[in-house]
Amino acid sequence: MATVELRFSALPEHVRTARLVAAAVARRAGVDEAVLDEVRLAVGEACTRAVGLHRNSGISAPVKVMLTEEEKQFSIEVGDEARHAPFHAGDDPGVVDEAEAEEDEMGLAVISGLVDDVEVSAGEHGGLIKMTWPTTPPPVATLP
Repeated sequence: MATVELRFSALPEHVRTARLVAAAVARRAGVDEAVLDEVRLAVGEACTRAVGLHRNSGISAPVKVMLTEEEKQFSIEVGDEARHAPFHAGDDPGVVDEAEAEEDEMGLAVISGLVDDVEVSAGEHGGLIKMTWPTTPPPVATLP
């Protein structure tokens, strides 16, 4: 099991780097070439979401990305350290928070549309999006 850990400052310009690294590691792990664009887009969306949460909350900690290659699957975890308080009907979060909540939901919907196996968890100490894709082992070379 190989793992690559990437941490970057919560700046939008670093999201592109995270996308490129994720695609390269996914390719090496054996993710189907036809799915690599989806990997790139999903990681970009998850990282953009984490960057936005950090910036809006004034968090200086880096965004964390874990890329893990296992026997038959490849997974990417994007973590943030923003507090995720549940929103209840009747709460008055204000116009800005409602807009942010809608944007957050839209980002999660895009990720769910791109990735068949996605898990989202969130709490007071941060959130995590885990995305998983199947891999195919490289062909075994035979000697003549």
